[in-house]
Amino acid sequence: MKLLKTLVVLALLGMVMAAAVIWSGVYHVGADDPHWSATYRVLEVARQRSIAVRAADIEVPDLSDAELIRSGAGNYSAMCVTCHLSPDAAETELSIGLYPRPPRWDALGQTDPAEAFWVLKHGIKASGMPAWGKSMDDRYLWGMVAFMQQFPGMTAAQYSAQVSASDGHSHGGGETDVGGGDPHAGHDGANAERSSFEPVDDPMATPSGEEHSDDGHDH
Repeated sequence: MKLLKTLVVLALLGMVMAAAVIWSGVYHVGADDPHWSATYRVLEVARQRSIAVRAADIEVPDLSDAELIRSGAGNYSAMCVTCHLSPDAAETELSIGLYPRPPRWDALGQTDPAEAFWVLKHGIKASGMPAWGKSMDDRYLWGMVAFMQQFPGMTAAQYSAQVSASDGHSHGGGETDVGGGDPHAGHDGANAERSSFEPVDDPMATPSGEEHSDDGHDH
């Protein structure tokens, strides 16, 4: 009984100390100030185990299918290059500024296909990795996985050729310009076929008649 009381007291003290650290603001949340090494290790293990457990039962399709790879090439080029780069892409503002740093394209080629699919579909909290499953059907996500599996040994010329041979940014509707792709590629505005994940009405859409101001992006 005495041991139990001691454990309870220690747990309460730990909670109070954690609350004090959080409330004091001593922990730096800026992306330009890396995690404490212990924090990073804990988060990395949590990330790896979370993904592995949830991806364990995912059935991987035939990733050597040429049409699947072709589809993935265009979508990867439009949606992923800004952060993960490619054989013919230099570092970008996002690839440098995000923390944790996004894995480079060559590292993506070494990723387990089921885990890569899960991450593409669900994203990762507080990492900058979006949940593409909210706007893309599974077949298009598998296309990107299939294309990434081609990365080991891929040259810049081979990458450019595969992207050029693709349909560009096209995944059944809802495509937007996320950093280099054609916002209208592969669909026809309001008449486009929508992804099964895409809401009928976009709550973030600009009301008709309004125009976005041009910020110039001059820095």
